[in-house]
Order: sequence, then structure tokens, then C-alpha cells
Amino acid sequence: MAIAKETVPEALDEARKMALAADVIEIRLDYLKEIDVAPFSVSVHKPLLFTNRPAWEGGRYTGNEEVRIVSLAEAVEQQAAYVDLEVLAPNSSHDRLRDKLDHSTTRLILSWHNFKETPNYIKLIDIFTLMQDKGADIAKIVTMAHDYLDVLRVLRLQEEAARLEFPLIAFCMGAPGVISRIATLELGGYMTYCSADGDQGTAPGQVSVGALRDIISRLHS
Repeated sequence: MAIAKETVPEALDEARKMALAADVIEIRLDYLKEIDVAPFSVSVHKPLLFTNRPAWEGGRYTGNEEVRIVSLAEAVEQQAAYVDLEVLAPNSSHDRLRDKLDHSTTRLILSWHNFKETPNYIKLIDIFTLMQDKGADIAKIVTMAHDYLDVLRVLRLQEEAARLEFPLIAFCMGAPGVISRIATLELGGYMTYCSADGDQGTAPGQVSVGALRDIISRLHS
């Protein structure tokens, strides 16, 4: 579940309220006016995923790249379960974070987002391969779907992930992509993302944790 608040107290309050419903809580550091990792590590007793998404990949962070990576390195030092880094981030960012990760149990999610469209399947496979080459523990590919064919193309990536036995998060944004956020879990996807109940979410088509739990319950009842 993704939490995107402007202040640490607000984000902590949301995380505590939703802790029972969520398996993993993502803290979107790029939404915070003042970034601070430690309070979450101390106060939230759920696996934490820290993301500091830059504006060039759809996030809100517009500051210095080195400073951005400092917050993710701190999350590793605080023994976060996961940190998310864009696969297209500068090599220096990858190198610095990998140095920290080599001495920790934190798992690295290398991500790629396309807020405009869903590329052809060959392009998607190329991105997936790049993530593996750059040392991802888990790959994440999220695109904007304009029709069901876009959705099928992204979900098909799970077939390749299964063949390679490589953890993959893959689904689509937008109204046509809503179904993929649920279907990916049934197709071997590592996890999906949802919003807190009553929250607008951090991406188009994101469903609430309550709605997702209800759908999953009905599918398996």
C-alpha cells in the first residue's frame, strides 16, 4: 500500500491506521516536504518500502540527485524491507545504493514507469532484461494502458518472469489497467500497489486496499 502525505506525522498516522490491512507499506518520500526516514523505521511494524520518485519518472522530487539517493541509502541503513530505484537513474546512483545494499538484507526494486503508453513487447522485454543486468532483486514495470491489448502485453511479462524465476511486479495504470492490478497477483506477480482507504492514490487506476482485499477474498471464496 502506497502512502503519499506531505508531512511525516500525517504519513505515520496513515501507516499506523492501515498496518493491519497492508502486507507492505510504501512510503513515498518524494511527497514529503521534509524527508525523514527514521520515524517510519521505528514506529511502523510492517515491511517498509521506501521510494523517492523523481519528477522525470512521474514523481515529485525535483532536487539534487545525490541528495535523493542519500534518503534511500538511509532507508537501507534503517533495514527497510525494500527500496525502489528507477532503472534509468544515473549509474552513480545505482553504484552508491548497491554499495549499501551489499551489506544489508534490504531488497532492491528497479522500476520503470511509462505514464503515456505501453510500448511493444520487445521493448518491455528489453527493459526487464536491463533491470536484471543492473542487479535488481525485483523488477517493476508499469505502463499506461489505453486498451485491453496493452494490458495483455504487460501481463504477458509474467510468463518470462516465471521462466527465469525472477520476481516481477507488472501491471498497468489507467482505467483499462485496473484489472491488471488484481490479475497480476493471480499470474505470479510479486505484488501489486494500492491506496489507503479513502485516499486518491499515487497513480491513475490505483484501487484502495479495502477494495483489493474484498476482490481477492471473493476470488478465493
